[in-house]
Amino acid sequence: MKIMGLDYGDRRIGVAISDAFGWTAQGVETIERRKEGEEFHRIGELAREHEIEAIVVGLPKNMNGSIGPRGEICMAFAEDLRSKLKLPVHLWDERLTTVSAHRTLLEADVSRKKRKDVVDKMAAGLILQNYLDSMSKR
Repeated sequence: MKIMGLDYGDRRIGVAISDAFGWTAQGVETIERRKEGEEFHRIGELAREHEIEAIVVGLPKNMNGSIGPRGEICMAFAEDLRSKLKLPVHLWDERLTTVSAHRTLLEADVSRKKRKDVVDKMAAGLILQNYLDSMSKR
């Protein structure tokens, strides 16, 4: 069962996809949000191309576990995805995944320009991998 992970942002959406066994997540691309709603078309294309059966959207929670305005935006996005693509969409706590992705890239001495290009899909990979790991423990 292949699953797609998304790191939803104002300007970019990081995309990651699992292997067929649901063991590992790989970042595949970053979707630039230029026109309203255009991202749904690209996500749909990727879902068909990779035979995706479910989607995981990162849910940014506050450090105390509450959901703020950014989280509400992601919840609305997840609901739109669910209705447009007719796939199961799960929300997953993404606290500190982007921070972790930045830290990893800094430690690897990746240039600022290259970090900007990969941080969103790397964060999507972390969100999806955390979700996959939690599912394998069940």
